Amino acid sequence: MKLNVAMIIAFVVIVFTNTLFAQETIKDGYKFQTRVGVPPIPAPNVMVEEVTFLNRDMKVAGLLYSPKEKVAGKKYSAIVVGHPFNGVKEQTSGLHAAMLAELGYVALAYDATHYGESEGEPRQEEVISDRVEDFSAALDYLTTLDYVDQDRIGILGVCASGGYSLAAAQQDARFKAVATVSMFNMGKAMREGPFGTPADILKAVGEQRTKEANGEPLKLIQPVPLVVDANTPPLLKEFVDYYITPRGKHPRNLMLFSYRSLARLVNFYPLDHIETVSPRPILFIIGEKADSRFFADEAYSKAIEPKELFIVPGANHTDLYDQQKYMAVEFKKLDEFFSKYLGK
Repeated sequence: MKLNVAMIIAFVVIVFTNTLFAQETIKDGYKFQTRVGVPPIPAPNVMVEEVTFLNRDMKVAGLLYSPKEKVAGKKYSAIVVGHPFNGVKEQTSGLHAAMLAELGYVALAYDATHYGESEGEPRQEEVISDRVEDFSAALDYLTTLDYVDQDRIGILGVCASGGYSLAAAQQDARFKAVATVSMFNMGKAMREGPFGTPADILKAVGEQRTKEANGEPLKLIQPVPLVVDANTPPLLKEFVDYYITPRGKHPRNLMLFSYRSLARLVNFYPLDHIETVSPRPILFIIGEKADSRFFADEAYSKAIEPKELFIVPGANHTDLYDQQKYMAVEFKKLDEFFSKYLGK
């Protein structure tokens, strides 16, 4: 099937309100105390620290969430949380990390290289190898913390990072459990999207790079419109509701990426060797009504055991980013999954 522009870029962000996420029970009567915001406000039992670590020679900026009152001598399981395409750590990945820490995990959200406060040139460039290596660099950092169990580290990818997290797990066996939320396969989206065939894209990108090498400025793409109408696809309307309104705006999320990134993206195939993740477990969480559901369905079909596809009833793609009743279901499953395979 051909994808419209709504299915190309998921600038996944999270709400700008400070409403208390405490209206939905998720486990044994527990109610979240994390306040949803950009950035989220951690629960009273959680501390957050600004940290940096290296992806090769590039400094990566992160937010480390962990239990505030740590048990002396205890080794905690940890989870690396990747943000969506073009996102930043203060948005949905930070919210997921804060909520995981409230449940007793150590969780690290970070800005991907070339974005946000992390280093990497050119800016707003989607470099697949860097995006995948970011996960391993984050894991490297977590192993240096004396309260983290080096053998109990997992990975969680939201939207586009769902695909990147699968690729990271294929090349780094230290990730002991893999989970995705509203997974988006950027390679497939670009190959089947409105930019043309892969051959068309490669030709156009080559021509643009030649122009830039000869003095033209870097060409950037902003696929999310400022307004919607009756013809706007539903998924794109969801994204506009996040990116264009105060609900999810963040000054470092520029909603732009370089045109020449397309050449790398059309050559991204995160499912080609997904079977190598086994015997480590994979969990795919997707909304029942998500227009992007076919990405998770395909990934699940190609993965081998242990694997699980978990459908959140009634939820669309972006409901799993901030909608309380859906995140309650999502996090109950995430907690069950990570506690089973990583412990706490």
